[in-house]
Amino acid sequence: MSTAITAASPTVSRPVGRRAGWLLVAVVVLAMVCLVSVAVGSRMLPLDVVWKVLTGEIITGDEYTIIWDHRVPRTLIGLTCGLALGVAGALMQALTRNPLADPSLLGVDIGASTAVVAALSLFGVTAIGDYIWFAFGGAAVASVLVYLLGATGRMVTPERMVLAGAAISAALGAVVAAVLLLDPAAFQQFRFWQIGSINGRDLDAVMTVSTFVCAGLGVAALLAAPLNALALGEDTGRALGVRVGQVRVGCVLAITLLCGASVALAGPIAFIGLTVPHIARAITGPDQRWVLPYCAVLAPTLLLMADVLGRLVMSPREIEVGIVTALLGAPVFIALCRRRKLVAA
Repeated sequence: MSTAITAASPTVSRPVGRRAGWLLVAVVVLAMVCLVSVAVGSRMLPLDVVWKVLTGEIITGDEYTIIWDHRVPRTLIGLTCGLALGVAGALMQALTRNPLADPSLLGVDIGASTAVVAALSLFGVTAIGDYIWFAFGGAAVASVLVYLLGATGRMVTPERMVLAGAAISAALGAVVAAVLLLDPAAFQQFRFWQIGSINGRDLDAVMTVSTFVCAGLGVAALLAAPLNALALGEDTGRALGVRVGQVRVGCVLAITLLCGASVALAGPIAFIGLTVPHIARAITGPDQRWVLPYCAVLAPTLLLMADVLGRLVMSPREIEVGIVTALLGAPVFIALCRRRKLVAA
């Protein structure tokens, strides 16, 4: 991906200083939300106690156990999944030039779901650390299959990829439904993963998928400039030195790594990858060199805020984050569509 990655991209008129300043503000807000995420739960912890535990001033007691064994892993999972979903959503919309696209369009969610159902029903796998690998493998296989079905000879078009994704999703969705109807025990296990939750995982699960997320982010960073050029049209992109085929392969690879890792870790979480890129483009304009970093910061902020809200609404009981993002994301996205013209991907 040498030429494709280094190709120059068209300049965007928005001031660099303003975009950098707002990005710094977003990072500060994310840090504050992370601190709140560690402090809030069925047992509320004062922020000064949280800070002392995190800095090593307190190394024993209930607060120490709650923070390091439960809330820090939960917050890190929220950061990892939010970052992955936000960047994957931006890449998906840029790749297909469809502002309504989200990572599930490539069959990532349903591929992971099918693999998890197979693991539960056929192999009796119940541990999160075990079926994470099935989920990631299923996401990867589904994405590759969609890419191959979307190919016409040596050409792959965004429209054919979308249609292939819809066909694969319908077929695999029927398989999942059939297996779950025939295996009630698998359904009981599957429904907890399918709801979308960042609770109940440990740091080992984060470490398992972090390598894939880092690899996906690296590929995404290399794709920002050529995606800007392709936004002007494929012919113009080729004239600017972009290798269109390589860029598409790179996008599919990055989306598979990022979204596959997130879905494997926390299950399908709706609307993060769909909504956040629109918010980012409203601030930065369509320049992917800024859209991707903004998505990497705004998406985990939104996900963690939704998780904190889910802990507070029915305290001491909790609403899983996948439900909260669906309830909040739908009206927010409708408002974006109604109040302003969608910023082009």
